[in-house]
Amino acid sequence: MPNNPKINQANGRLKAAKTGVTILQRGDRLYLRAVLPPRPGSGKLSPSQQQIALGIHANIAGISLAEKEARKVGYLRDARQFDWADYGGGANRSETISDWLVKFEQSKRPVVCPTTWKTDYLRPFNQLPADEPIAPEIFLSAISRTKPNTRQRRRFCLAFRQLAQFAGIDFDVSDLLGSYSPTKVQPRNLPSDDVIAACFDKINNPQWQWIYGVIAAYGLRDHEAFFLDMSKFPIAQILEGKTGYRQCWPLRPEWAERWDLQNIKRPPVTGKYHADFGNRVCNFFARSPADFCAYDLRHAWAIRAISFGLDTSLAAKQMGHSLATHTQTYHLALNEREQQRAYDLLLARNK
Repeated sequence: MPNNPKINQANGRLKAAKTGVTILQRGDRLYLRAVLPPRPGSGKLSPSQQQIALGIHANIAGISLAEKEARKVGYLRDARQFDWADYGGGANRSETISDWLVKFEQSKRPVVCPTTWKTDYLRPFNQLPADEPIAPEIFLSAISRTKPNTRQRRRFCLAFRQLAQFAGIDFDVSDLLGSYSPTKVQPRNLPSDDVIAACFDKINNPQWQWIYGVIAAYGLRDHEAFFLDMSKFPIAQILEGKTGYRQCWPLRPEWAERWDLQNIKRPPVTGKYHADFGNRVCNFFARSPADFCAYDLRHAWAIRAISFGLDTSLAAKQMGHSLATHTQTYHLALNEREQQRAYDLLLARNK
């Protein structure tokens, strides 16, 4: 949540006035938080801490308006005259999920990578009944259709929580998220080598095809594909990026040869920051034949390294992160590999 000094000052004045209302910033919009009566249709019987979406931008003028609205809300609540109909809980609650999704997309899309929007937001939102009024029970119904402790369950919970916050609805997902961790990659969720190779052949633009190819063959971060030196082919030299210079080898050498990766064919993309180049790659994947993102290709390289028997420390070095990070991220696959190795050695000793 942004730490805006102007909001902090306004909240200080509200606290001194004992309004019981706080201003919050989410993205570029302002909200109020206070203990308020139950929303109509929420099923709750007693007041609880809730948020009000003001639809006001987080600028100086907006903060001034939000402070005035906070004082008003505090007065109405204390006088027992607060009515949710005036703050999106009555008439606006009759707005359909489709109505809310249009407003949420207008607020979120400018700051979210297209691939992230498609996978982390659009897919969960497509499971909601578009013509029904927005309500927590609608979210719960969609979440209940996902498998517990999975990436899909976590994705649904986080997407619906953000939509609920945007609509000013109290929706707690802490008991629903489960134990899935995005830092522990599940091999079964990644594209197979056959799928990766087939997708390369479906890409029509040779420059973006080359970007796809080097990410797949060398396990690069998305932006690193724009900072390669292939003069030591088949070794790829990453000249700059998140973790600086390093060298990497293709774990499918036949891909590097067949896809002609030694001949650099980068698209004419420019940017001031590494994230600018990463966003261009996200844009490409969003319109590509791939039903996965660039980082799935990187993760697939890591899992391939495990199956090929590449030493874990060497794999971590080629990927450009620490051994601890590598072990944590690919925990499940590494455990399976080590257990299989121990089993094979046991059998060999008993022959």
